[in-house]
Amino acid sequence: MDNPMSSALLTDHYELTMVQAALRSGAATRRTVFEVFARHLPGGRRYGVVAGVGRLLDALETFRFAPDELDFLRARRVVDDATLDFLTGYRFTGDVRGYREGECYFPGSPIMVVEGTFAESVLLETIVLSILNHDSAIASAASRMAHAAGDRPLIEMGTRRTHERAGVAAARAAYIGGFAATSNLRSGFLYGVPTRGTSAHAFTLLHDSEHEAFETQIASLGASTTLLIDTYDVHTAVRSAVELAGPELGAVRIDSGDLATAAVEVRALLDSLGATKTRIMVTGDLDEYSIAALAAAPVDGYGVGTSLVTGSGVPTAAMVYKMVARQDAGGELRPVAKRSVGKPSRGGVKEAFRRIGPDGHATAEIVVCAGPDATRRAEEVVLDLGEGQDGADPGRSAQRPMLAELVKDGKIVGRESVEAARRRHTEAMAELPPEAHHLSRGYAAIPTVFAGPWGGS
Repeated sequence: MDNPMSSALLTDHYELTMVQAALRSGAATRRTVFEVFARHLPGGRRYGVVAGVGRLLDALETFRFAPDELDFLRARRVVDDATLDFLTGYRFTGDVRGYREGECYFPGSPIMVVEGTFAESVLLETIVLSILNHDSAIASAASRMAHAAGDRPLIEMGTRRTHERAGVAAARAAYIGGFAATSNLRSGFLYGVPTRGTSAHAFTLLHDSEHEAFETQIASLGASTTLLIDTYDVHTAVRSAVELAGPELGAVRIDSGDLATAAVEVRALLDSLGATKTRIMVTGDLDEYSIAALAAAPVDGYGVGTSLVTGSGVPTAAMVYKMVARQDAGGELRPVAKRSVGKPSRGGVKEAFRRIGPDGHATAEIVVCAGPDATRRAEEVVLDLGEGQDGADPGRSAQRPMLAELVKDGKIVGRESVEAARRRHTEAMAELPPEAHHLSRGYAAIPTVFAGPWGGS
């Protein structure tokens, strides 16, 4: 039976076989540093959004091999007895630093840095990537939709279009990315995401008439409820809705057809009937592009499902987990890097800073070698870039460190609320230059500048 209290088997077979071989060679206890980064922003987008950090910290706490899981590994002969003994007492005792949830990221951003022994760190690769790739993809799509919607609220309603557990995570990520609420009750229960919902077409079809269905819903939920008006004839439904609820009718929802045209007609009809404050909600295969196209329509809010939970065509953030340093024979960390064609990495432990210009907008992501003089070296990079040569006062600029301490000596020290992540994303979006918000395909909104030297064998 699946153990819901353990996250240890949410991993790949080869993670365990690497540990077995490393235990045999004696390298399993070598100190290593792994880094999570994306080589590019998928889909020609201008920025990405970090999400899933809180869920990952939760998963790290439960990354323990339970007796039934060890029995499974033994029965399948996945690893040998020595490795099973190691897994029996597995606990991550290392350090994790990373970008906070809600932050924006760019190509090469060291989104997360995991430091510990090889054996304890490599086991985390799959769960780190599965959570961050999924949640960051959803949050990135949600952020673009929220910007397209402006001050009109968005409701996430895509659980039925994805895996049942993925729907819970998607609702959380969407809320961080700017959505106002979700239809997913589990996400509300676990994370405090506001939940919303009233009725579907089935409720109308259940009753002998649409009039009776509306009357029943209003009697149960009050005049402030949202009535679904496109089961039959929209105009007839609007008249019936206002007749029953009066001008206090909360909202109507349109789920099909030409939404822009329908919204204009419904708005005019509502106003003519005195329901001038009744809001119009639209749903039906929306994405950031269709939301933007509805900007001039008299729409008050959107419900988004399929596009949101699939990352609006980009279901993964394309993040990777690569070793960038390992302990040498003398006990020192030395840079290592992958050199394969098309998939290179930069060796060495890194620090990241976001340069904020005098106008309050980000100008660059600066990545330098970690160490006590990292801040100074980042400042030197700025001078090399020629900041201030355009007449602006470089003294009014700021340099914000991006990596926060999340886990120290195996203890979680960086947990925070979903609300904090949501607020951070609002601040991060305000920090981006205007071109970052374009929906058309393009390059990253700010450059990622690497200042080595980068080592690696």
